Amino acid sequence: MSLIKRMSPDEKKESGVIILCLMFLILTHFIPKNITIVLYIVTYIISAYPILKEAIENILHGKWFDENFLMSVATVGALAIGQFSEAIAVMLFYRVGEIFEDLAIENSKKSITNLLDIRPEYANLELNGKLQQVKPELLNKGDIIIVNPGEKIAVDGVVESGEAYLNTAALTGETKPLLVTKDSQVLSGMIVENSALRIRVSKEYKDSTVTKILELVQNASEKKTKTENFITKFSQIYTPVIVISAIMLASVPPLFLGQEFQVWLYRALIFLVISCPCALVISIPLSYFGGIGASSRAGILVKGSNYLEALSQAKTVIFDKTGTLTRGEFFVTQIIPANGVSKKEIVKLAAIAESSSPHPIARSIVKNYPGNIARVSNVEELVGLGVRAEYQGDTISVGNMKLMNKLNIDGVSTIEDTTGTVVYVALNNEYFGAIEVSDMIKTDAKVAIQGLKNVGIDNVTMLTGDKKIVGKNVAEKLNIPNVKTELLPQDKVTEVEKIKSEIGDKGKVIFVGDGLNDTPVLASADVGVAMGALGSDAAVEVADVVLMKDNPTAVTKAIKIARKTKVIVWENIIFALVVKTIFLLIGALGIATMWEAVFADVGVTFIAILNALRLLKIKEENEKINKYPHSKTEKYKVEVNEA
Repeated sequence: MSLIKRMSPDEKKESGVIILCLMFLILTHFIPKNITIVLYIVTYIISAYPILKEAIENILHGKWFDENFLMSVATVGALAIGQFSEAIAVMLFYRVGEIFEDLAIENSKKSITNLLDIRPEYANLELNGKLQQVKPELLNKGDIIIVNPGEKIAVDGVVESGEAYLNTAALTGETKPLLVTKDSQVLSGMIVENSALRIRVSKEYKDSTVTKILELVQNASEKKTKTENFITKFSQIYTPVIVISAIMLASVPPLFLGQEFQVWLYRALIFLVISCPCALVISIPLSYFGGIGASSRAGILVKGSNYLEALSQAKTVIFDKTGTLTRGEFFVTQIIPANGVSKKEIVKLAAIAESSSPHPIARSIVKNYPGNIARVSNVEELVGLGVRAEYQGDTISVGNMKLMNKLNIDGVSTIEDTTGTVVYVALNNEYFGAIEVSDMIKTDAKVAIQGLKNVGIDNVTMLTGDKKIVGKNVAEKLNIPNVKTELLPQDKVTEVEKIKSEIGDKGKVIFVGDGLNDTPVLASADVGVAMGALGSDAAVEVADVVLMKDNPTAVTKAIKIARKTKVIVWENIIFALVVKTIFLLIGALGIATMWEAVFADVGVTFIAILNALRLLKIKEENEKINKYPHSKTEKYKVEVNEA
């Protein structure tokens, strides 16, 4: 019953036709022989009509040799030699097989469609104090929308007010709800679970995450692998060879060996039925489609099956540092006060002076201060140096050592051997202390590097534009053997090209990055992998694979899925060729009948499809963030309330 419920109206109609033909076939055993032939022909026409029609249409368009042609020739030949029931049975079983194939393919597509059923139907636009339900396509940047519990966020935006948990499973594969508060970035397709949010639109619908994802998945099937292209070309050569072989099988023994023509014609017809290349033509693309679906379920968007195949051949993985292995946002990691000054006072002065600056380091200092930020006046941004501001008649100077030297401030000692950025603070040209600001390593970065080694990828490299001491420090903490620092974007491209030339044809090179400056190197790698949740639009656009969770551990998962896909593809190829070869031989020798021929065609195809669908059962490993150990360098906020 559940199988019938899953059928489309066309599939139910097809099933009705098959049942009717079977009833006619049974009826032939209980009626006079002179009527039996008529009933056989009527039953054959009903059962074979769609296949015969398609074969004729293909011939008229110059496409002779396909499975419809083979089935038509084989069954018409069987009718000609009086094998009526077998001819009808071949057509019926072929159509039964097609129904199961359609169900299997629909199940595969539905798995991805359900996963990506994230297209919002409407948005609640706040207009002149009232809510108006509009299509997401009509929203503009800066608009305010209200998203109630149970509703999907229509476009990417920033939370203006409210606090809620979001279901992000469709985008990231992560089952753990995401808590968002004021100023949090939210993505289209996420579902609000418990409380309404007021969101300011940051991207129009056409540029939002949900639209980009749907475009990626829809276009993925257009980019085929070498294996798929080979199978297509193989079937174009294979089918004519089979037809010629069948003609020779039917004619050579009777003409030159004096054998009975009808016997060898029957064997040739069996040979044609067995030879249909459906198992290869259908199951191989379906295997890659299943691999793309399994990746999507894990929050990994692969833009084509050719990239899935390239992932399976990866031998080297190169990481960008900032935003990829590190969080890409700065935190205060150390406060070094001058004599007689409290840590709280230093952070307070720095936060007041930096309160209006958009610089990431300035924002991290402001975020670290627990109190209210007082207003300042006469703020002066000093490019390459820092900032100066007036506060209650005093002058606060915050910046690098060059600023301190320019202002001739005494008592400033350079902080050596730091892996972060040091910001010096002075009040009325009196040195108060220094603050170290660092980019934190992602909590799963070390696990990601170890995971790559576990799957046999020992050649892991990190490329960064940061200074040597910072790059070396991060590489040591993550056990990355190779690191290149102080690189410009063009230098990274040079390094990737160098590694590719060293490897040659022995494997593929993956580059993982997130920023706008990573786009050239993402394009130059064999497989460019972009951090999609927080990465730049340009990086996501040019990349071949997009990680929706921004977790580097997903790189290992993508490689595992790609390798599993390749294994299943070759299982299907070998299985189909071996079984067909065996049955072709026994068919030519007269051991196999039409019934075995049907199994060799429809049965092998169905088994290959079921094998391909195993990819959709790949379960995502439960990777909760709190399982990763936090080191001292991963402490996000320094206590500033001590005296």
